[in-house]
Amino acid sequence: MADTIAAISTGNTISAIGIIRVSGANAIVVANEMFRSSSGMLLKDAESKYMHFGELRTADGILMDMCLCMISRMPDSYTGEDCVEFHCHGSPVVLSEVLHELYKKGVRHAEPGEFTKRAFLNGRMDLASAEAVIDLIESESPSAAYNAAGQLSGAVSVGMNEIYNTLVDIMAHFHATIDYPDEDIDDFKIAEYRIILSETYKKLQNILDTHDRGRLLKSGIPTAIIGRPNTGKSSLLNALLGYQRAIVTEIAGTTRDTIEEKILLGGVLLKLIDTAGLRASSDKVEQFGIERTLDAIKSSKLILLVFDGSEPLQEEDFEVLRKLSVDVPVIALINKSDLPSLLKSEALEQFDITETCNVSALTGEGINGLEAIVSEKFPLFSSMPTGELITNARQADAIMRAKDSVGATIDALAESVTPDAILTDIEVAITAIGEVTGITMREDIVSRIFERFCVGK
Repeated sequence: MADTIAAISTGNTISAIGIIRVSGANAIVVANEMFRSSSGMLLKDAESKYMHFGELRTADGILMDMCLCMISRMPDSYTGEDCVEFHCHGSPVVLSEVLHELYKKGVRHAEPGEFTKRAFLNGRMDLASAEAVIDLIESESPSAAYNAAGQLSGAVSVGMNEIYNTLVDIMAHFHATIDYPDEDIDDFKIAEYRIILSETYKKLQNILDTHDRGRLLKSGIPTAIIGRPNTGKSSLLNALLGYQRAIVTEIAGTTRDTIEEKILLGGVLLKLIDTAGLRASSDKVEQFGIERTLDAIKSSKLILLVFDGSEPLQEEDFEVLRKLSVDVPVIALINKSDLPSLLKSEALEQFDITETCNVSALTGEGINGLEAIVSEKFPLFSSMPTGELITNARQADAIMRAKDSVGATIDALAESVTPDAILTDIEVAITAIGEVTGITMREDIVSRIFERFCVGK
């Protein structure tokens, strides 16, 4: 990490403010050569974490911008190194010119996630907190953002470190027994360890149990929009999205393939899947679309079942109802409420469908009612979690391995296995937990994690 790096942190688009971040041993030295404070103070003598107004000039003295500059001296900075931020006018041309001046002075362009990677390597944050940075940037709902912010502040790390230290204490005792064989671990201590390990196992399981919810919180609840042809499924998708995403015609069977889009509805992130209408068809292309519809039904966590409210139930409607899974929540949407109604919600009660909502994909009427139903069905997804939900598959895998190894240790203690054999399982658990916080993480895996980040973060 000897290199000094720089990148635009605010994206390469026109904006009011554009920020260039610089980090490394020469960051302040280089910035001091480029920036002239209006107060006459040299940047190298400036106080940390204060904004200074002045001119940003090329090596030839040409004015590039009037801007603000802030320095943060190591180790009390985001990366743990000397850092500089130029807060310029948000012109991509100006920002590009400033970067080129930095390059001329030996600064190189930062790699994706390199600022946060340096923060991790310099001990400014652990790996779980570092991964929460990109989750916060990429969050698509308020709940996901709050959960990521909680993890950034250490919600995951605190619990993992507590478990890690507990296992290290037990491991140290068993190592002492191996080194000093005359000092046996008495039965009372073994019983105490069983209790501690059992509690540790439950803690890991409780943490792991949040992953399914966390994964859906982050990526959205798969939601299939289904029904017979021409009930208004694609029109409903367009109404929810607020633009014409799907082709809509009066011809039955227009939708031949599934269309996926995400939407925030009632505070819940849904991954909507518009599907081909379910009916018997001899058209091979339409048959493929219907097969994908059936696959979408199987993989969904919520189904929006659309009926044409201007007509009584048709035989094709009954065919759709027979294909529903009893394990997936269903909201029946009686569409075309702008037309005279010939379908009443009572007609659906025989199929155990109690959640109904009258909507009009044409006018948007009833969408607020749908939002309220979705929010009630998924209260944990419309609330504001504080970091307790595991959203990261890599972390979940490590926690699973730790839990399994702790379980193996408990079994080994019950069978009076020798201390060296017990140590093997404990060490596996410790290594796995260390992978969550980064204590025991391999360098190649760390590099792969930060490749997900945007440049400048």
